[in-house]
Amino acid sequence: MLKGKRIVLGVSGSIAAYKAADLASKLTQAGALVDVVMTEAATRFVTPLTFTSLTHRPVARDLFGADSELSVEHVALAQQADVVVVAPATANTLAKFAQGLADDMLTCTVLATAAPVIVAPAMDGHMFDNPATVHNLALLKERGFTVVDPGVGYLASGLTGVGRLADASEIIGAVKLVLGRDGDLAGRRIVVTAGGTQEPIDPVRVITNRSSGKMGFAIAEAARDRGADVTLITAPTPLDDPVGVQMVRVATAREMRDAVEAALPGASALVMAAAVADYEAASPGASKIKKKNRRLSIDLLPTPDILAEVKGDFIRVGFAAESDNLVPNARAKLDRKSLDLIVANDITADDAGFSSDNNRVVMLDRAGGEEALPLMSKYEVGNRILDRVAALLASRAG
Repeated sequence: MLKGKRIVLGVSGSIAAYKAADLASKLTQAGALVDVVMTEAATRFVTPLTFTSLTHRPVARDLFGADSELSVEHVALAQQADVVVVAPATANTLAKFAQGLADDMLTCTVLATAAPVIVAPAMDGHMFDNPATVHNLALLKERGFTVVDPGVGYLASGLTGVGRLADASEIIGAVKLVLGRDGDLAGRRIVVTAGGTQEPIDPVRVITNRSSGKMGFAIAEAARDRGADVTLITAPTPLDDPVGVQMVRVATAREMRDAVEAALPGASALVMAAAVADYEAASPGASKIKKKNRRLSIDLLPTPDILAEVKGDFIRVGFAAESDNLVPNARAKLDRKSLDLIVANDITADDAGFSSDNNRVVMLDRAGGEEALPLMSKYEVGNRILDRVAALLASRAG
């Protein structure tokens, strides 16, 4: 969704300015047209040539440059921008924005733009918690600025605390969230599940599966990028929380069932991408089961069938991970659970599925339609699924 978007990246005078180079590079690789605006202090940390080399575009820094290719550069950049991102944003820069000052190229550009503005603060010591900074950020939020909060960690001064610039992935997530606000799923609430549930055998061991959660997370991000209000219910996974998505973390199938039921009122669609364990221990051990030189039998019971149990007027999308008879098995599951759409994938494939960033799926619908998608990223698969969801929602509204 970033391809062709005009992004103004403001860089102010922080040691974290070097991280802005990585951000500029990632935005450019995603297809965005990135115009970097640097304060004079920022050039003390990173040279303009660095950003020119990464973005292949000139860097704006001199408010009164007579040789500018734009007649009034800050106004031109402000008018062309789809979004303005200031990363890092120092305490001094935030104070200038809050007061409406316009004494350099960056502050003039922010003051002149009608585009959404995202600020990612970065500062040392206790500056972020200072009442002045707290007040300025609150004021900017009231005016519609999006704030990507800094992280906690080791700071340039040697202190440890709040002030580290957010990771590039978080900032890019905020950019996508802002740009997607008017997407085709704006005003819709989508519930997505992800990951493989873990059913305890004892306090140490669990019954689970190889699901990484990547497919569900990709669908949640794609829905966010199309303007949806997204709730992501996930079993344990090491994946980072997507920016702008309401997270609900669960472990077992029963916990996931309860979380789904709690999230569904008012939802437009449920996308069950989670790999829910089929069985749970009938009587999980209260203490660790000791290994002995004999066979051990565990009595297993079926876990709740979440898609079959939840009721309501919403689009129902399921997944079928199969090792054989892919389409017949998926079609039977679609009919058995009265789904609107089912997404089937072959778990024996070496280049797709579990743990991979890519997937190759077949989508089956209630009307008997069948569409086989080639190998593509899970984010792209997520968008193709959401194309179907959006079409179904539109047909119901009509």
